[in-house]
Amino acid sequence: MSDADISAVFDIEQRAYEHGWTEGILKDCIRVGYLCWTVQIDEQIIGYGIISVGAGEAHLLNLAIDPQFQKRGLGRRVLHFLLDIAQKRGAETIFLEVRDSNRSAIALYLDEGFNQIGVRNGYYPSDKGREDAIIMALSFSSQEES
Repeated sequence: MSDADISAVFDIEQRAYEHGWTEGILKDCIRVGYLCWTVQIDEQIIGYGIISVGAGEAHLLNLAIDPQFQKRGLGRRVLHFLLDIAQKRGAETIFLEVRDSNRSAIALYLDEGFNQIGVRNGYYPSDKGREDAIIMALSFSSQEES
């Protein structure tokens, strides 16, 4: 992902999430050196993933597929790609937060071996005030043992 992609990524962010990230947050992810990737079909950006990696840990910060391209396994493929990058960069564990109401994402993460390790109360803005985040983690060493 580059600064030139921000407009397309932001459009997807707005369609994929009720209370998504701002263009400024997306730009900051690039500026600070997070690993930011786009997913393209015929040069059209249809999704993206953002992770940070350091000190033996990774954090999946954002992953979204344009709603018109969802339910085709693309999110799972992006997740696999990001997990591979995190491992190659030395992460032993990857963490993420997901909205408690995002059942399809939670199901994907559980299916891929993530475990719930906690809850951040009131972490996300919502139309009803605040919504909890489910904290999940995947240990790459336990993944190799399976």
